Order: sequence, then C-alpha cells, then structure tokens
Amino acid sequence: MSGLCGWIGHNGASNQELVEAMAAPLARFDGAPVRRVQGRKSAAAVAARDGSAHLYQSDGLLVALWGRPRLRDARLAEQAAREGLARTLADAWRGAPQELCASLDGTFALCIVDEAKGSALLAVDRMGEVPLAWRLAGETLVFGSSNDAIHRHPATPARLDPQGIYNYVYFHMVPSPGTVYRDVRRLLPGEYLLYKNGEVQTGSYWRMRYEEHNARPFPELKEQFLAALRTGVREAAGDSAVGAFLSGGTDSSTVAGILTEVSGRPAKTYSIGFEAQGYDEMEFARIASRHFGTEHHEYYVTPDDVVAAIPQVASAFDQPFGNASALPAYYCARLARADGIERMLGGDGGDELFGGNERYSKQHIFARYERVPGLLRKGLLEPAVFNFPGGRHIKLVRKARSYIEQASVPMPARLETYNLLDRYGAAAVFTDEFLADVDPGRPLVSLADTYGRSEAGSLINRMLELDMKITLADNDLPKVVKACELAGVEVAFPFLNDAIVAFSAGLTPRQKLNGTQLRWFFKEALRGFLPDEIITKQKHGFGLPFGVWLQQHKPLQQLASDSLTDLKARGIVRPAFVDELVGQHLREHAGYHGTMVWVLMMLEQWFKQR
Repeated sequence: MSGLCGWIGHNGASNQELVEAMAAPLARFDGAPVRRVQGRKSAAAVAARDGSAHLYQSDGLLVALWGRPRLRDARLAEQAAREGLARTLADAWRGAPQELCASLDGTFALCIVDEAKGSALLAVDRMGEVPLAWRLAGETLVFGSSNDAIHRHPATPARLDPQGIYNYVYFHMVPSPGTVYRDVRRLLPGEYLLYKNGEVQTGSYWRMRYEEHNARPFPELKEQFLAALRTGVREAAGDSAVGAFLSGGTDSSTVAGILTEVSGRPAKTYSIGFEAQGYDEMEFARIASRHFGTEHHEYYVTPDDVVAAIPQVASAFDQPFGNASALPAYYCARLARADGIERMLGGDGGDELFGGNERYSKQHIFARYERVPGLLRKGLLEPAVFNFPGGRHIKLVRKARSYIEQASVPMPARLETYNLLDRYGAAAVFTDEFLADVDPGRPLVSLADTYGRSEAGSLINRMLELDMKITLADNDLPKVVKACELAGVEVAFPFLNDAIVAFSAGLTPRQKLNGTQLRWFFKEALRGFLPDEIITKQKHGFGLPFGVWLQQHKPLQQLASDSLTDLKARGIVRPAFVDELVGQHLREHAGYHGTMVWVLMMLEQWFKQR
C-alpha cells in the first residue's frame, strides 16, 4: 500500500534508517518510492506514486502529505501552484490548524511537525478515505497509515488488545477510533490531532451539516446533481488509465455511464460473477454495459480462487477484517490491472449519501411505533398482543410480537437486533479468560456515541451519518482500497467528491426516503439515464457465496477447518463452539452460519500473516 508515517519526540541513533524501516510496509504491494524529511527529534515519510507525495522541510518544520487534495482558498491554491502544496501548508500552519485542515478538499492524510514549538498536527480527509493511526508513548507521538509502520518504531511495539478482537467478531471489522492494538488509535473522518509537548487532543474540523427543510424545485436539483456527478467522476479519473467496477447496481452503473460521457469514449468496466444460484448479478452488469456502450470485462470467481486468495487478502490488512466481499473486489481489480488499468473508480458512498440501504426503510417502519401514544402502547396494544391465547401458533400475532419487540429497542441498538455474535451469545463463543479482559457492551456504547453526535433532525439522516462512519469509512472503503492495493491499482470514489457530499446534505429527508422508497431523488434524477432494469433491481453487490461453497468444495472445507482448529489453541474462542459451528450449525443453515466461519477463519489467517 501507499501511505504516510513518522514521529515527533524521539531522538534515535539513525532517524533516517528508522523512518525508512517504518515506511517499508507502506510500499510492499506497489513498490512506491519513499520520500522522507527528518529533524533532530522527528521524521516523516510518504510512500506514494508521483503526484500523491508532498513534502517540505525548513528549520525544524516538517510537512508530509499523502494524497491529491485541492485547496479551497483561491489565494492558497495560487501559492501552491507556484511554491508547492507542502510549502503552502507550512506557511498556513502558523494560523489555526482547524482552518488549515478545512481548507483542503479531496483525499489526504497530513502531518505537520514543528520541532521549535514542540508541536504537531495530524489530519485525515472528511470522508476517511485513507487511514491514519497514532500512539502516544511517553512524550513520543508515533503515527502511520498502517499499524505495521507504527510497530516498527522502538517506542511503540505491538500489543494486541482483546477488546479490539471482540469488536472485530461483533462488527466483522474493528471500528475506529479503536484498533486491534492497545493504545493505538485511528483518526475519525474529518478529524485532526494536535500534539504539544507530550500531550494530545483531537477534534473535528468538519462535520456533516444537513439542511433538512430547504426544499427546492426538482429540475434545479437534478441539473445541479448531474453537474456534480460529472465533476466527481472527472476529478476521480484524473489522467490515469482508468476503469470502473460494475456490479450492475445503481451506483456502479452511474459511475460507468458518467465516465463514458465525460471521457468521450467507452469506459472500461469490470465485473465479477459466481456460479452459484442467487449470487450471480452479471446480467445486470451486462445490461448497464450494453446501455452505455462500455468496454466490458468479466471474471467468474471459483472456490479454488477463494482458497488461493484468502491468505493474500488477510495479509493486506493491518488488523483483522471480515468482509468477504474483499475477495471478489480483489479479483475484479486484478482483472483490471492485467488490462493495463492504473486506477479504478468505485461506486461506494451512494447508499450512505442518498439513502439506499434496506434497513433505512425497515427502521422507518419501526419508528412509526414510537409515535403511538405510550398509554395506548403499554395499556392496550402490548398486553393484547403478548397475552393473546395461543399467539405463538398464529402467524399474524407472532409477526406483531416481533415488530413490537424490535420497535421497542432504542436506536441505534435496534440496528444490531440480528447481530450474529449476540445471537450466539458472547459467553458461548469466547473463553472465560478472554472475556475477562473485554467489555461486551462496548460495541453498542461506541455505536450509540457515534449516533448521538449527529446533529441531524431526521431519522434517515442520523442513520446515514452513522453509516458514513461504520459502514463506509470503517468497512466498505478499506475493503475496496486494500483489495486494489493488493492487485496493484489505485482506487477513487467519485460519490465522495466534496461537491456531491455537500449536495446530498441539502436534500430533504423525504427526497432520500420517500415513505419506504429508497433513494427517491437519486433514482428519479437518473431516470432515463440509467436503464429501468437497474433502477428497479434489488440491491446485491459482490456478495461471496462462501457458505454454499463451503458445503461442496473439499479444499475450502480443509482451509476453514485447519484455520479454526489453529484458532482454538489461541485461547480466544471456545473449542466446543467451533465444533458446533462447523458441524450442526453449518448443516442447518450454511449461508447464515458460514458468515461466522468466515469471520473466525479470517481472524486466524490474519494471525498467521503477522
């Protein structure tokens, strides 16, 4: 991968050798050149291709920036064109750090180290497209885009955090700001960190600001939206040999169509299929390709591909990661790389900006129950439903009970009603020794904390803002970014262009979720541009039929069995649970329980790659 790393507050025997050793893991997939700056008690390095590394050094002031951001201020942009972006940021550092960060658009990770003042600034972009983790050890602040870089510094050796492992099994990833390592934290999207003489404080330089009551005419909104889409795709494509993921959904199809339009030639599109009933969406990708006239490429992932790629995918992540879609994303990116593509465009972000996930409509239905007067709910409805004679055997009564039970759970805990770990029970899954160092309630507390920070007035926008962090920044973006890094290509996300993000914030809640109609404005604005079949299709994506194949493919069964057997010896998961999982549970429902097999298998595979 590419990235940024460094420290302040440590004077080693050879700062040059140390910072180069820290940067080595950042360049291991693409062989990107490493550029560095160093002071007496500090150093920073960026591993990146040309155009994505910006460094400056003068009198103990170090600036290192990874990414391709743009400056909002015209005066600063002109200065950057003359003197370089890093030099311009060095000059701006003397002002307010928050304003400096807010002046940047686009994707970036930034560090500014000022040895004379004993201070430093770290920051990441607004949507958290790239990671930046940090650890304070005494008066030494060590930071890096990868945990692997941080742990190469002598002040910050790796120490696993049981809570991070528990959070991984709960969420199938480790949500920020936590990591799987003790005392190592990640910056949240739109967050900065200030270091001063051995102390740190963090804050937000940007938050999503929704304008929920500013209804405007549809034609005006549609014109502005299409213009923002063209800008987002054009800027994401840049001047590289570019292609696009194409799943056949609304987001990837939109990106493919706009890319064809703005480039003036057929976009190169890439899709993944599966020979498994209910999982293959290739026909929708073909519909989109024919509609826009793209130069389309397909690859069908096989169970043998899964076996071959699992160790590679596990090694690409600096902490456990259990989203199985990373594997088909890797094969799709590899297909594009073999075709000469240098940068892929992903459709990620559309759901979280415009209201595209099924749970939004479900929660809208549950929220209706909250509007029923409490006296009526508690005094009449609930006693009638739960005390109905023989209600367990009457389908309508059972549904009413389930509805009331779920609707009575407060948000955002209601989103985790079907959480797999909760269904099994933590005590049934983990050993007593492991749980002694864990707070099982922490995942829901952190979820509630993120949800509670939203300033949105509507349920849909509060859910969207939560998903921008949990689903997008912590899960989907790392999935695609790491898959592309492993395949040797860059990736960009047009929907996360600042103009499109700002536009989405100005839509009314009803324009995102009209009753139970998902993405109402998005689909209406693109009606006639997208094929009707794409607009009306059910959401799917690059889902991997792991549970189905696990029942049929011997090498995959062996890999899973070996991984879970080795995991038993680590004292984390109860051996009896593993035996029950791969035995009775899988026989009962391979698709459902196969998810936990995958999550635990990838945990063990990650351990093996450390």
